[in-house]
Amino acid sequence: MPMNRLLDYKEATTELSKKEKIGQLFMPAAFINDTEEEIQTLEQLIVDNHVGGLCFFHSRASAATNFEGKEEVIHNAQSFQTLQNLVMRYQEKAKHRLLIAIDAEWGLAMRVENTTQYPYAITLGALQGKSDLIFQMGKNIAHDCKQAGIHYNLAPVSDINNNPDNPVIGYRSFGEDKINVTEKSSTFIKGMQSEGLICSTKHFPGHGDTAVDSHLGLPVIKKSREELLDNELYPFKELIKQGVDSVMIGHLSVPALSSGQNISSSISKDIINGLLRDELGFKGVVISDALNMHAVSKNHPIKGELEWLAFDAGNDILCFAENIVEGIETIYKNANDTQLEEAFERIWKLKEKAFKVKVEIPEELINPDVLNEQIARNCVTLCNGDKREIVAFREKGFLSISNIQNADNLFIKSLKEYLNFKCFSLSSDTFESEGNILLSLFPPQVKPNDNFGFTASEIQMINQLINSNNVVLYHFGNPYALRVFDYKNASAVILVYQEFEVFQKVAVDHFLGRIDANGKLPVLL
Repeated sequence: MPMNRLLDYKEATTELSKKEKIGQLFMPAAFINDTEEEIQTLEQLIVDNHVGGLCFFHSRASAATNFEGKEEVIHNAQSFQTLQNLVMRYQEKAKHRLLIAIDAEWGLAMRVENTTQYPYAITLGALQGKSDLIFQMGKNIAHDCKQAGIHYNLAPVSDINNNPDNPVIGYRSFGEDKINVTEKSSTFIKGMQSEGLICSTKHFPGHGDTAVDSHLGLPVIKKSREELLDNELYPFKELIKQGVDSVMIGHLSVPALSSGQNISSSISKDIINGLLRDELGFKGVVISDALNMHAVSKNHPIKGELEWLAFDAGNDILCFAENIVEGIETIYKNANDTQLEEAFERIWKLKEKAFKVKVEIPEELINPDVLNEQIARNCVTLCNGDKREIVAFREKGFLSISNIQNADNLFIKSLKEYLNFKCFSLSSDTFESEGNILLSLFPPQVKPNDNFGFTASEIQMINQLINSNNVVLYHFGNPYALRVFDYKNASAVILVYQEFEVFQKVAVDHFLGRIDANGKLPVLL
């Protein structure tokens, strides 16, 4: 990694000009799969504006407000090596070392293809005890981040997901119980901190009870201040007491916390300077959610205005700010020296902490399979029925039906090594559908839009199977997807949560009676 020296805070506060200090507030997006021309443009922006850091995304077509667009997403088998090289290249251009951030909620795979992936938070939410597994996951993710030159993981999601139709949090949350969310967030953070990685809890003051995606519009939460303090804000209050380094502010309107105003939390002085700083006593770095998200960006077309409003409200780091030059000028004209120095001190001291951790010779990424298998064995959840019904079902004989092709269904292929049964898929021209049916479902997508990717005809066929037969259902995906089916009419429903190979093999062990289902559903369906 480049060795351009970071001045200590006392040196920095006297040697950096006011505009250089303002530049440190900015964390523009960097894209792993940019063209050479785009890379050079960002290099020049770093040189000219002394930005404090970069937040890496996979590609322009997959980032923030474009993530559900129609642009083709570029795939790069060497994404990790490209990331490593870009981090070094951008660091070499910076006068003051850059703080490098990424969203790695379930590992680098969230942003970097062909890298390590761990289970989603909702899967971890099903674990009973077993905090050592979550700690180790945080530790492993931190290790992998460091190999890429990343200092700052914008995780975990500490939102309490109490809205089943939430389009943007959902599977990214540990669940809907405030104690479960708090304990698992805390353990994940401690795992990352054990490797020296900086982390950020998000999305303050709580993005769980929304049905609007803040990438696309401004969600509004109409709960009372008392309700919010008791529930949504509970994890953040506890994590602040434990000394979390950073808090990310979400783009959501919470009138009860903003003097009745319909204003985004990310530009609300009441919420950041008032509630977070003064009332809850948070002394660390406040980072905005991506400022290009439509919840705020579409309401502030004047370049530099949003950047100023976000800073003035109390954000120290302006993430994914797109109007760097205009933002610096606007803040320069409007900010008072005390306001700027306080933000600069918080950022610089966070950098000092981050850069104490060195990776002299990058190592290999950690193989996740052993840990993932341990998580799988402890999260499998019996949602309906009991294990006696599964034993009787297995002994009587059954046929298998799935929404994916048999060739792609490792669960069924592995099960056939031990038992003899017929296999069909929903897309088969004809299939038997009477008697005992082992139904395995793999939701086509993890988000709830368009019924998690299930077609209307698939839903109709699946419900007909469930309502007309003795069905044991294994579900490999977001548990909220069960809501589109008459799942309660199945004899037994087993949640496996992920479709990773190790999870499918663990499901085989469960069906064969080798392991018990020790997980607990972390949300209400």
